[in-house]
Amino acid sequence: MRERRKPINEARLVLPSHSINESFARSVSAAFVAQVNPTITELSDIKCAVSEAVTNCIVHAYADSIGMIYITMKLYDNREFRIEIKDKGRGIPNLDEAMQPLYTTDKENERSGMGFTIMENFMDSLKVTSAAGKGTKVIMSKHFSPLPRIK
Repeated sequence: MRERRKPINEARLVLPSHSINESFARSVSAAFVAQVNPTITELSDIKCAVSEAVTNCIVHAYADSIGMIYITMKLYDNREFRIEIKDKGRGIPNLDEAMQPLYTTDKENERSGMGFTIMENFMDSLKVTSAAGKGTKVIMSKHFSPLPRIK
């Protein structure tokens, strides 16, 4: 049996699905990972991926209502960052279809359908689970580059 690592730090955030909270979630995640001194590119990647995941909750999970978005962030001693973004919204009826680039259910608002593709490309791993009527959970991770040695 594989031993589960304990995080060196973690944080939880619960916020309502108001569109203004997308930038707040992005800023909080950036502030949280700043403690391990990521590169600017790594920080930008995380902010973009978090923005996409939270926007999906706001736009799709709670399209006609306000619901709660649950965010859990963890840092590990191997410089790995994991973030889970979860909602209890309407869920995704066909996850395979939704994961395809350019697929969107919100064509009237000119959504690009690239959210999951962006998350996948900016993070090292992406796992999405969903059940219609029960919500969606996105788990992403990123390994930060080693800190430079000072001579």
